[in-house]
Amino acid sequence: MKMERILPFAKSLIKKAVQPGDVVVDATLGNGHDALFLAELVGESGKVYGFDVQAEAIETSKERLSQHGVLQRVTLFHEGHEELSNRVPTTCHGKITGAIFNLGYLPGSDKTIVTRSDTTIAAIKQLLSIMAPEGIIVLVIYHGHEEGAVERDSLLQHCQQLDQKIAHVLQYQFINQQNNPPFIVAIEKR
Repeated sequence: MKMERILPFAKSLIKKAVQPGDVVVDATLGNGHDALFLAELVGESGKVYGFDVQAEAIETSKERLSQHGVLQRVTLFHEGHEELSNRVPTTCHGKITGAIFNLGYLPGSDKTIVTRSDTTIAAIKQLLSIMAPEGIIVLVIYHGHEEGAVERDSLLQHCQQLDQKIAHVLQYQFINQQNNPPFIVAIEKR
């Protein structure tokens, strides 16, 4: 297949925005795969701030990052991403070049603990106010469950209404696949 699948496309968008030494956010740590990817992108002189409401996600991420020798590049917060402007040091405000969200629930965990549009939208607003120009927010939206569909609809409505003078918004989606496959909404700060 020549077209990039969803997760590789998400990574390619982030790669275009993030350089060694940058500051980035993993808004939904999950199993730590994105935090590892981001820690490798920013290199030894960069910083990743990671958020998750589940202790299991924090521990799994910490273990994954330690195994790859990059834990010192990552600060983990056992809090929701709606706290990011309070937790990312003010010295980093204006310097964040990338952020990624994998929305839905933690794979292999309690499926009743899900991301919600109100906290995700709050985090997006905060990021747009503290990101560097041309910083990119990538939302990977998993909407194959009841709360996921609610979050999808709210996020699409919010993102479609973002002023084009503030951000460019892209939707990347395969439209002929079954079972509600995930899709991407990417927001580039102007």
